Amino acid sequence: MNGQIRKLGIVLIVLFSALFVQLNYLQVLDAHHLNTHPANSRAVVRDFVQPRGIIQLADGTVVAQSVPSGDAFKLQRQYPLGPLFAHVTGYFSFTYGDEGVERTYNDALIGDLAKGSFDPRNLLVQRDKTDNVTLTLSKNLQQVATDQLGQRKGSVVALDPRTGAILAFADYPTYDPNRLASHDQDAVQQAWTELNADPDKPLLPRTYRERYPPGSSFKVVTAATALVTGTATPAQPVYPNLRELPLPNTGGQTLGNFGGGSCGGNLADALRVSCNTSFAQLGLDLGAQKLSAGAEAFGFNKVPPIDLPFGASASFPPATAFARDLPGLAKSAIGQQDVAATPLQMALVAAGIANNGVIMTPHVLAEVRNTDGEVVQQYKNQPWLTAVPPSVAQTTRDMMVGVVAGGSGTRAQIPGVTVAGKTGTAQTGLGRSHVWFIAFAPAEAPRVAVAVMLEDQPNTSEVTGGALAAPIAQAVIRAALAP
Repeated sequence: MNGQIRKLGIVLIVLFSALFVQLNYLQVLDAHHLNTHPANSRAVVRDFVQPRGIIQLADGTVVAQSVPSGDAFKLQRQYPLGPLFAHVTGYFSFTYGDEGVERTYNDALIGDLAKGSFDPRNLLVQRDKTDNVTLTLSKNLQQVATDQLGQRKGSVVALDPRTGAILAFADYPTYDPNRLASHDQDAVQQAWTELNADPDKPLLPRTYRERYPPGSSFKVVTAATALVTGTATPAQPVYPNLRELPLPNTGGQTLGNFGGGSCGGNLADALRVSCNTSFAQLGLDLGAQKLSAGAEAFGFNKVPPIDLPFGASASFPPATAFARDLPGLAKSAIGQQDVAATPLQMALVAAGIANNGVIMTPHVLAEVRNTDGEVVQQYKNQPWLTAVPPSVAQTTRDMMVGVVAGGSGTRAQIPGVTVAGKTGTAQTGLGRSHVWFIAFAPAEAPRVAVAVMLEDQPNTSEVTGGALAAPIAQAVIRAALAP
């Protein structure tokens, strides 16, 4: 009997020990994961029934606020501009959690930044300690970018290359976050089902979460890498005038210029007219190690540290991927094959050249102020990467000026303003392409860098990016530089 009791006691001790360990694991080690898990509604309920600060633009335009709801929740989250800033503000939904700025800066919006600070005024008066978040974006610029996209699927990113501040982040299609913030849960679920069933993916912020082959816009990276490594200068070597480039180890396969045209010349000429055969040969001349390293110097294979959730990294194959695939290396040098980038990433490529080789950390936050108007958090501009030395950035800038002055990007010209840019057309098959244009201006002292991407457009020529995307970039740059 005593032996059985002893065995039972040992079993109970083991079980209690296991329970103790598990409780400590859940409450201490796994606490953050559980608190932030989408299925945990306690945090949502806590945040949903208390006051929440506003999200506004630098000019004071309110893009998210709480208004009296007249129901058990007391307050209703409202987005006055609807779809215009939906992919930036995100939504604050009792059913589906939060997204965008609502998620990243939740602690500020519910006043958690002030926790632990003592204010004697709170001893006498009940005060709401919510904070207000101010963004770097411009309503006018966002509207211009949105209007220019129209009903064409795609994205526009505009940022200040000197600071990394996002000025416009436009997508089409978009959605109305008010539908997901409603307190009518049946209506919310219906909206959620409709939005997720839409094949055009309106909930997807293409600007920083969707990746596309960048096509010839990637030639900026290839050209800058060639300059850094001494593989080429703007004048040398001179590539032969070709219609097609024979690809090594393929038994006769070739890589042609878009539309079957012939081109060649030095690096500056090749970039100006976006010559595939010259840049494919340049990729082979560089070799896998140098080209992969050059792409990574510009941020490929890294997630840009923007202060919005779940960003995607651009991708460029490692050097080892080309050990037995030299044709793939040639195609990667012109932004095809397995190369992919978000519109944000390509805007950062342009911004790095504009900012003397330094890519600043992209951000949407300007500052956070409490209800008394006092600044409690201010974004501090900081470098993310140094892509190339200043001398290489300046040389690449001059070649990009040539693209707009007399090459494939002439439709981005602005009278009285020197614009530097690069077109891109990435074939997707069946006679259609993703078209790109990246740019910055004024080239002498850049204040805005832009990336425009239009999905699945009909092929016309290698300058499709110049015909379709460049005018959008021109309009956005013109608006950004307006007094």
